[in-house]
Amino acid sequence: MSTKLFVGNLARMTTSNALEQLFAEHGEVRSVTMVMDRYTGTPKGFGFVEMVTDQGAQAAIEGINGKEVDGRSLTVNKARPREEGGGQRGRFRGDRRY
Repeated sequence: MSTKLFVGNLARMTTSNALEQLFAEHGEVRSVTMVMDRYTGTPKGFGFVEMVTDQGAQAAIEGINGKEVDGRSLTVNKARPREEGGGQRGRFRGDRRY
């Protein structure tokens, strides 16, 4: 199992320190990354937490998924690898280039 976890449905007020403390209750945390909007600098509402062990990651999924934090019910699951091929940003429509 991967030790990198996806954390979704975060409230804008939730900080990386708060996430680290929450996940540390289930095992040692290696890193916390909050995804920010590149234009506004505000949180996008999701992030990633990397646990040191597989056991800690599994315990965090079981203990935190669905838990309410800052008024939002969190989604926690194993992070999937990033898919290749993104980034066209609407430049192509069908066979026509814009």
